[in-house]
Amino acid sequence: MKLIIHGGFFSESSTNQETKKAKQDALASIVTLGHEYLKTHTALETVVYTVALLEDNELFNAGIGSQIQSDGKVRLSAALMDGKTEKFSGVINVEDVKNPIQIAENLLTYDDRVLSGDGAQRFARTNGFEYFNPITPQRQSEYEAKLNQKNNKGTVGCVALDADGNLAAATSTGGKGFEIPCRVSDSATVAGNYANQYAGISCTGVGEDIVSGALAAKIVTRVTDGFSLKEASDKSFAELKAIDGFAGVVGISTAGEVYHCDSHPYMVWASFDVNLQVFS
Repeated sequence: MKLIIHGGFFSESSTNQETKKAKQDALASIVTLGHEYLKTHTALETVVYTVALLEDNELFNAGIGSQIQSDGKVRLSAALMDGKTEKFSGVINVEDVKNPIQIAENLLTYDDRVLSGDGAQRFARTNGFEYFNPITPQRQSEYEAKLNQKNNKGTVGCVALDADGNLAAATSTGGKGFEIPCRVSDSATVAGNYANQYAGISCTGVGEDIVSGALAAKIVTRVTDGFSLKEASDKSFAELKAIDGFAGVVGISTAGEVYHCDSHPYMVWASFDVNLQVFS
């Protein structure tokens, strides 16, 4: 059983050691809880559980504490993929909800598995997800002052390998801040979140770069074709460099590899195999 999570990139880590330590401590706690949960649950259940914990922590740009778009609204996106069934589900730019990853989980059993905007919100309300305002005082203050919004490339994600050898990946984001309303990131696409029976990947960074590189799906496809997870990730990032892409990934393969790769420093991530590891 293996678990790896990420908390996105954050510019503060280079200048604010208190913020850096707080995020490292949060990741350590969450990955430990997630790994304990994995002992009695499937990979699919575990990635939803773990990403929801990340969404509930306002240190990260997903769920509570998400970035605010240029019109003053928070719109959330999240995706889930079950490596066993190879089914993908997600919500894009859904408003006024707490845990978009749980809405994505509900959609997994439907024929129409990716919803956006008002349709995603109506689905959420119909299925018992109540109104919730994810804006925190800090995000509101940043929005009003237009500070630190365009440099925060935050997303959260999780990949899990369960005791039966099944993989799942989940990713959630609040966007990049001050974007054009309803801009679509990578997080609720197969470029940013992908899993099959061979590997699972969750991405963070600049969504447009990740989509241009088809990053998560490309890495998983290469593992499926016989690459190691490290080889597949490194080759894909070498290709991303050609467009000066800004991205980071965490992943697990069924061969037991746990790997992380990024194009820029200050990606925060943590893993739990036999031991806990936290890095940035």
